[in-house]
Amino acid sequence: MKIAVCISSVPDTTSKINFTENNSKFDSSGIQFVINPYDEFGLTKAMMLKEKTGGHVTVVTVGDVSVETVMRKALAIGADFAIRINAIPVDSYSTANAIATYLKENPVDLIIAGRESIDYNGGTVPGMIAEILNLPFVNACNGLEMDGNTANLSREIDGGKENLSVNLPLVIGGQKGLVEESDLRIPNMRGIMQARSKPLTVVEPSSEINLISSEGFEKPAEKSACKLVDAGNVGELVDLLHNEAKVI
Repeated sequence: MKIAVCISSVPDTTSKINFTENNSKFDSSGIQFVINPYDEFGLTKAMMLKEKTGGHVTVVTVGDVSVETVMRKALAIGADFAIRINAIPVDSYSTANAIATYLKENPVDLIIAGRESIDYNGGTVPGMIAEILNLPFVNACNGLEMDGNTANLSREIDGGKENLSVNLPLVIGGQKGLVEESDLRIPNMRGIMQARSKPLTVVEPSSEINLISSEGFEKPAEKSACKLVDAGNVGELVDLLHNEAKVI
């Protein structure tokens, strides 16, 4: 089975975020980048499927040379091939279109993407890929098992869980639960050494169509000082909640 895993390079959650050019551009200086966590769940699941059913796993991302460190980590985890589409991911559509165009020319049986990236949290790329390729799409997927050419899936819905059976090929948007956190794989020395010789191919996008531009970024307001109220002073607490916090 041929599996493509779409990965994105995102800032580590411990990174301090800043902006430049009058708050219109993200400042990547000094930022530690990692594989998007939702994508990492998908990559681990792809490795499990490969070990069970055979085939190969290809990771695909859109970005400049700076993302290759993250791609090499994916190869060290166990992916067989890496494809870097040489473009800056300006918006969801340009990213999805670049990936879908590549996969249209290089079809696979299963496309796994994270349901969203933790930087912009758009949550639209996997659905756009499916639409462009005219493939079935299952989002918020937290369970995947293969039975021949059929994928048995589970996903979260309002108030419960939905179980689905879909024939390949298809696109899924994975999330936590697709594999357990304890199953996530850390590159070992052997994997790191092998990753150096695995192919990382750079391809040029067929087109760069950007539908969205960012006018500016704004950080969340700093948290206000915390006021402590004596446990026995209920009246003061009610007064603060009513007149200052205005939540009652």
